Amino acid sequence: MGYAMVMGEALIDLLEAEAGPDLIYRQAIGGAPLNVAVAVSRLGGDVEFAGSLGTDVLGDRIAALLAEAGVGGRGIRRLAVPTTLAVTTFEGAEPTFTFYGEPPSYALLGPGDLDLGRVAGADVLYTGSICLLREPFRSAARAAWEVTGPVKVFDPNVRPTLLPDDAAVDALRELVEEFFATADLVKLSSADALVLYREPDPAAAAQRILALGADAVVVTCGSKGAYVATAAGGAMLPAPEVSAVDATGAGDSVMGALISRLLAEGRPASREDWERHVGFALNVAGLVCERQGGATAMPTEAELTARWP
Repeated sequence: MGYAMVMGEALIDLLEAEAGPDLIYRQAIGGAPLNVAVAVSRLGGDVEFAGSLGTDVLGDRIAALLAEAGVGGRGIRRLAVPTTLAVTTFEGAEPTFTFYGEPPSYALLGPGDLDLGRVAGADVLYTGSICLLREPFRSAARAAWEVTGPVKVFDPNVRPTLLPDDAAVDALRELVEEFFATADLVKLSSADALVLYREPDPAAAAQRILALGADAVVVTCGSKGAYVATAAGGAMLPAPEVSAVDATGAGDSVMGALISRLLAEGRPASREDWERHVGFALNVAGLVCERQGGATAMPTEAELTARWP
């Protein structure tokens, strides 16, 4: 088994919670790519994280969590900026994010900070999410994506609060399609597809992305499960029944689980292999939804087996 290189943001989530009659905010370390990296490691994969962190106390806490989770940190750049906060509110189990901090501590990794040899040596390369909206990270992601060798996986992880108008949505669509076109796997949510394509049908969204050049597409649909598509066709897979308390990080756990399977078994040879991997990933996400969200919700294989023998 080789290793995965995960590029993207790490930040602090402030998660809305109830304390008696009051609403409070619980601090949790997060950021979609960080959650992905932690998920890969907890599922037994070797993973490196490449991104930028502040040098403040919150940045120290993020670095410590990555180290404790077994995620390699040779690709981390530390800078004297305040750590970005993502204030998270809920309607039911689904989170809405509002971001605070300028410049964003999570998007300051530049092309010159990358060890391209380390990128080329990875079995899997992941990038995506909100850090692509800002330079210099966007240029760093493009530089890594041009490296041949790794299986390339991408997640747009759209955050509507960062897209103020139709022009911003159009610009994001153009950007993410640049990565879709050469991706081995694209994972996105049905909410992402609705923002990018105004398309409520996951099968139609997947076909648009396949037509751009992606080899496989997984569209997660919350409690309904996930739609899996390749050139050989598509299928909707059901999610396990769970008592969800917090969906934060559930989509990230799907990506982390898929990367762990790519590390363990290599690139799938058939649609059926992709479906098997996605079935595993949906079980991982189901367990995450039964916990308070964030990186610490990511399960181990032993916890997964205990929940679903």
